Amino acid sequence: MLIERNVDRAASALFAAAAAYAVYGGFGAHSGQPLTVGEAAAAAALGYWLCLRGLTAVQPQPRRLPVPVFDVREIDEVKPDELLLTDVHEQPENAHEEPLVLDDILAELQPDSRVVRLFDPAAMPTPGQISARIDRHLARDTSPPAAADASQALHDALAELRRSLS
Repeated sequence: MLIERNVDRAASALFAAAAAYAVYGGFGAHSGQPLTVGEAAAAAALGYWLCLRGLTAVQPQPRRLPVPVFDVREIDEVKPDELLLTDVHEQPENAHEEPLVLDDILAELQPDSRVVRLFDPAAMPTPGQISARIDRHLARDTSPPAAADASQALHDALAELRRSLS
């Protein structure tokens, strides 16, 4: 609440300064100096009071998703259906252990399939193919190709442009 009140006061002060500047600039050309300062001060006070009253009249909405308060004392009261990370889960006596087997039921990819197999042995290159790719890459000339000298063409085009303008 303190932050909101200070923000309201700061906004009201900025509005009051703007109102005083507007009155001082508007009436400065029409009247004497002492009267203009008094009018600007009155406009600042009235602007501050009106803006502060208007901003304090606006009340914040209640929180839509309230966050419950976390109480450390409630940790000791564990409900029977909760399992904490420090507890060891014991399986019931009648549960027989079966190993979990993950089968890859996708034997072959269809042409329009969106499934991508990473590290598919059929698609992986052999070490010899990888070595050949590396050798081809290293054997390539890495220097940039020499740009064709287009200066003569540029001079010819400029000469043609000059002749057409003459």
